Amino acid sequence: MIKQFLFVGLGGALGSMLRYGTSLLTAKYYANTFPLATFLTNVLGCLLIGSFIGYFSKSGNQNLQFLLITGFCGGYTTFSTFAAENLALYQSEHYLTLVAYTLASVFIGLSAVALGMHFFIAKP
Repeated sequence: MIKQFLFVGLGGALGSMLRYGTSLLTAKYYANTFPLATFLTNVLGCLLIGSFIGYFSKSGNQNLQFLLITGFCGGYTTFSTFAAENLALYQSEHYLTLVAYTLASVFIGLSAVALGMHFFIAKP
C-alpha cells in the first residue's frame, strides 16, 4: 500500500507542476477574461485520462495506473476524473445517477466555493 501512495504522490506532483506550467505559458501568450488555461488543462486532462484508461484496459500495470491516472491526472485536473466517472455512468446506463451527479457537482460545488469564501472574507 505504501508503494501505491508513493506512485500517486509522484504522479500528483508532476501533474500539479504541469498544471502550473500550463497556466504560466497560457498567461504569457493569452490575456482575456475567458479562463483559457483552466479550459485547456481540463480538455487535455480528459484526453489523457481517456487514453490512459483505454491503454490500461489492455495492460494491467497497476503501478503505472496509480502514477498516471490517479496521481498525474488527479494532480493535473480533477475534472478529468469527473468526466471519466460521468462517461462510466453513461456507459453503464445509470442515466439518473449521471444527471444527479453532474448537476449536484456543479451546483453544490459552486455553492460550497461561495460559502467557503463567505466564511473567510473580512466583513466591515
